[in-house]
Amino acid sequence: MTGDEWESLRAVRLEMLADTPTAYVESLASAEAQTEGQWRSRAAAMTAPGSVTFVAEDDSAANGFCGLMRVVVKHPQDPGRPRQAMLISVYVAVAFRGSGLAGKLLGHSVEAAASELGAGLLQLGVHEDNTRALRFYARHGFRDTGLREAYALDPAKKEFIMEREL
Repeated sequence: MTGDEWESLRAVRLEMLADTPTAYVESLASAEAQTEGQWRSRAAAMTAPGSVTFVAEDDSAANGFCGLMRVVVKHPQDPGRPRQAMLISVYVAVAFRGSGLAGKLLGHSVEAAASELGAGLLQLGVHEDNTRALRFYARHGFRDTGLREAYALDPAKKEFIMEREL
């Protein structure tokens, strides 16, 4: 993805936020208010050093996207642990859920975290009410660390921190 693909990124991001508002630490209103320049920067960041983004496309999908998954080097690192990466911006369009696409994107993301980012540990946060995601990650080898973080858009809610050794 490059900065020139900002319109596609904007379309899929707005779709993501409308579909599952608690899965991302951004409100739909905030995303809708961003300028073209901000979207160009976001699109360019998707392929910046320390970040790998996988996009699944389908010409029949409204905006061409049917799935997105991004893995980034975690900052700051916990020096007492293997190098850490974070799985973020995970989305599969409604029409493609249950098709195995999420598992394929996750497989690519796990491989990229280890080989391209040099990580030994992949982490992620899941909103406490997103039971579908919690089950998906558990099926794919992630374990609940027991750590809970306040959800940025509603501090009364929590994000479960999960991780998988690579």
